[in-house]
Amino acid sequence: MRHDRAGKPAGAEDLIDVARLVTAYYALHPDPAEPGQRVAFGTSGHRGSSLAAAFNDDHIAATSQAICEYRKAQGTDGPLFLGADTHALSEPARTTALEVFAANDVTVLIDTADGHTPTPAVSHAVLTHNRGRASGLADGVVVTPSHNPPADGGFKYNPPSGGPAGSEATSWIQDRANDIIAAGLKDVRRVPYARALASPGTGRYDFLDRYVSDLPGVLDLDAVRAAGVRIGADPLGGASAAYWGRIAEQHRLDLTVVNPLTDPTWRFMTLDWDGRIRMDCSSPHAMASLIAQRDRFDIATGNDADADRHGIVTPDAGLMNPNHYLAAAISYLYAQRADWPAGAAVGKTLVSSGMIDRVAAGLGRRLVEVPVGFKWFVDGLADGSLGFGGEESAGASFLRRDGSVWTTDKDGIVLALLASEITAVTGRTPSEHYAALTERFGSPAYARTDAPATREEKARLARLSPAQVTADTLAGEAVTAVLSEAPGNGAAIGGIKVTTENAWFAARPSGTEDVYKVYAESFHGPDHLHRVQEEAQQVVLAALGG
Repeated sequence: MRHDRAGKPAGAEDLIDVARLVTAYYALHPDPAEPGQRVAFGTSGHRGSSLAAAFNDDHIAATSQAICEYRKAQGTDGPLFLGADTHALSEPARTTALEVFAANDVTVLIDTADGHTPTPAVSHAVLTHNRGRASGLADGVVVTPSHNPPADGGFKYNPPSGGPAGSEATSWIQDRANDIIAAGLKDVRRVPYARALASPGTGRYDFLDRYVSDLPGVLDLDAVRAAGVRIGADPLGGASAAYWGRIAEQHRLDLTVVNPLTDPTWRFMTLDWDGRIRMDCSSPHAMASLIAQRDRFDIATGNDADADRHGIVTPDAGLMNPNHYLAAAISYLYAQRADWPAGAAVGKTLVSSGMIDRVAAGLGRRLVEVPVGFKWFVDGLADGSLGFGGEESAGASFLRRDGSVWTTDKDGIVLALLASEITAVTGRTPSEHYAALTERFGSPAYARTDAPATREEKARLARLSPAQVTADTLAGEAVTAVLSEAPGNGAAIGGIKVTTENAWFAARPSGTEDVYKVYAESFHGPDHLHRVQEEAQQVVLAALGG
């Protein structure tokens, strides 16, 4: 239910106590027997709040030690690129991690100016170092809970592939970290921060310059500059703040950084749907202040705290639905990038819009549909078998203009700039392009609903099999498929997806919260979508009743 202050400016009562939060990071210690206080890698690393003893010095020390052991076992002996966003807990966690990495004789590269580092800049750094190498491979750690509220912290590992670690790696790191905590941290090697900074293995890397200077390799910024596209970029107080200023200056774009401020309380935000501060650039509530300025710019954009997500605002449509922008971006890129491999497929998560399926078919491109999680796009982006990989939650990346890899993690900065390239090259905004797609392929209605679920109920839902879905119709249409594995790679989806010719629903447990999620879409409009949702709910309730 929408909070009555959603979209309104945050007040003093909404702000975190930064001193209390940081004190709790050092003062509280997790109970290994308490599930909510254990290290748990979801689709984007370990997340939690120090106030709940879910993200504390013990967690990060143990996880960092586990990463040291994991990378040694894998033979990863190149530098580890260490970045962090603007959350209050990110700097303490970055400090803990550096102390452990230095004690384990890991070569660590941190930002030249001690600045904040977006997730895509770390992925770009790892891939740049590893290009053409067979040994001395680099990996990375980003300290970020992404768009989560200010009281949260996050910690994620990117192996030499440059993208999110796979389940085998995250499970090993998670389990080893929990064992280390249960054993009283005796296996953690650690040196004081001053000694870690002075360690011969601690070096500097100009993440900002290397990333910003390389942008013309992935985007036609000459066209953006020549067309004079007026751009408004709102970092939402995140790690991309300095990047947008440099992009405007270095590439001579008509670009205004709408809000260059960073503040760990995020006092300048408008409240999200539930009345909380959340840097979700796909939310009309969190993006309300930028949406209100949409007529100042040809394209306005937002990023979350680590800039791996994007939000696109146009004068004609306001904030674009993430699915709509993905479809428009795919349609444009595959038509414009002549040097991309002829066989480069379109990658999407199975809960993204069916419009993408229709766009891919219209382009004559193969569709690769995978479970939720950007890790499933890493290999395809790395070898060029995917030209584009995108998630319905406003995260995506795509190949360089020459068809080689750009990043294998989500890049909200590049997706935001792409909106300006589309406008410059075609004379139409991405939302106008999407409107044209609906005339050709139909206009789908899409929705996601969340509902509370216990851990046991979530486990039952994750085990749901096609045999348990006995219905042969969905909202009056014949069922064409019942899936528990993604058709693009055969990986388990951790739930179920039911499709018809013009509609589908998918139900899966959340990896980070005690809720389950039901995604649904219909090309027959909102009323038909409501029928799909009602029947999907009956399937889920039957599964939860076990």
